[in-house]
Amino acid sequence: MDLTSTAQETSRPWIAAYPEGISWQGEIDVTPVHEQVLAACAKNPSAVALDFLGGTTSFGELAKAITAFAGALQSRYGVTKGTRVAIMLPNTPFYPIAYYGVLRAGGTVVNCNPLYTVSELSHITANAGADLMVTLDLQQIFEKGEALLDAGHVKSLVVCHFPDALPLAKKVLFSLFKRRDLAKPRQSRHAGNISSFAELIEARQTPSAVVIDTRNDIAVQQYTGGTTGIPKGALLTHANIAANMSQIDAWGCGLFYPPSKVVAVLPFFHIFAMTVCMNVPLCNGTQVVMLPRFELKALLALLTRTRANVLPAVPTLLNAIARSGATAEQLSSLEVAISGGAALPDEVRNAFAKKSKALLAEGYGLTEASPVVCCAALRVPSKPMSIGLPLPGTDIRFIEVDSGQPVGIGENGELQVKGPQVMKGYHDNREASEEAFMDGWLRTGDVGHMDEDGYVFLVDRIKDLIICSGFNVYPRVIEEALMTHEAVEETNVIGVDDEYRGEAPVAYVKLREGKSVSEADLKHFLADKLNKIEMPRQIIFKDALPKTLIGKLSKKELREEYAQQKAGMK
Repeated sequence: MDLTSTAQETSRPWIAAYPEGISWQGEIDVTPVHEQVLAACAKNPSAVALDFLGGTTSFGELAKAITAFAGALQSRYGVTKGTRVAIMLPNTPFYPIAYYGVLRAGGTVVNCNPLYTVSELSHITANAGADLMVTLDLQQIFEKGEALLDAGHVKSLVVCHFPDALPLAKKVLFSLFKRRDLAKPRQSRHAGNISSFAELIEARQTPSAVVIDTRNDIAVQQYTGGTTGIPKGALLTHANIAANMSQIDAWGCGLFYPPSKVVAVLPFFHIFAMTVCMNVPLCNGTQVVMLPRFELKALLALLTRTRANVLPAVPTLLNAIARSGATAEQLSSLEVAISGGAALPDEVRNAFAKKSKALLAEGYGLTEASPVVCCAALRVPSKPMSIGLPLPGTDIRFIEVDSGQPVGIGENGELQVKGPQVMKGYHDNREASEEAFMDGWLRTGDVGHMDEDGYVFLVDRIKDLIICSGFNVYPRVIEEALMTHEAVEETNVIGVDDEYRGEAPVAYVKLREGKSVSEADLKHFLADKLNKIEMPRQIIFKDALPKTLIGKLSKKELREEYAQQKAGMK
């Protein structure tokens, strides 16, 4: 990737705005991720790779477990190039071992959210053809694995024993007081199709070599689009995954190297955490400190104990920290917080800045791009409200949706992407694969613009756009205005049918504890912040707003709830 002509540089205004020391046209490393992590393990085997609730795994131990699991997958289950292996695990040491073990064996990882319904999991495993699933013996999760065996969507389970992930003291306490939470796989009606993860590791079988075609072999089949329809399996090659790691590594200017410690409270089965919380740090020999789920008290205790300095997060997590009683001392180790997964409201940014001195950088990506496309600088401040600049090796453009023509600087259009991190397409879905691209550019479905310096600003999702009396109304504009009210903690805006205007905005609001405000008062507050078309037709107050597992506010459930309420009134 060599940029030499002035014309080329003119078409990429962001290059001139790059922080010192970062090159857009630098070399992109596409070495498979499992090879990189095993190399990191060999380089410093005694260093701590994983910290889970105080229990640690060294890089040397991690390498032995990855290699042994890969050997077991090959010899016991015949895993080879192209074999899909489902992983249904929360953040534990088992996850990276299983993930890299599958890749070392030549297989393809199919991530499964443990909180999905059996119906959702059935679609993913059946569509992927994943006959084997790695999961956990916590009862609520194991029952779903059994149900998949019942339905024939998977043929075999490898089950991890949760207490094995805990340090000794916690393991004893769990065995004494929480053992009822554990399933008994050996007593399962499918016991003959269930293997122990620990026993497979203990067998210490050596895997045979696998030659990876980085640009064609699929490393991860990541399902996406569940909020808008049937989930589609994005095909991410070994080169896609490795390229995005290389891009993030360059963008971090050493941030993801020791002595840094990266917090993994976002779930590894989500593409953001898989790349930023796990692959990038571990391949650089950097410690990852994990929590199985987000709990504010546990996160603050983890920061105090480990002095971790890098926190990838979602806006709702940052908002929880900002609105909490967290002290400056509890947050003092944080140097950088990276916000992704959803738009970062300015009010959350400002509230977090009052709590922590950490640099807060907003990034942007999507599953189909492995996932990161743009990010604010991680070492120096960026323009407020921007998602930053395109990563090295990444091209972007903005296209007018109706005409398909490029828009000018400062004009809104659909963000489209080209780069080595962009997927091959969707599994077994030619139509969706073709619709995902325009002239070789990945369509993101997000609306925004670029300024004269190359900084990118997003306005909203195309699918969330509300057409009101022929005018475009962006929910994010309304949400940003609502968030400036002192009583509003969270808000989510949807478009609903309107006989007069075609569509109209409806706002759902969660108030801060101890605060109260009426719908009329809020509309009065918004009067000088929104035009008449943008003013919500209705403001509905709720004790909690629906979210995805990573904490992203979800419009899908609100649309369904509103439709049901409207139908009930007829």
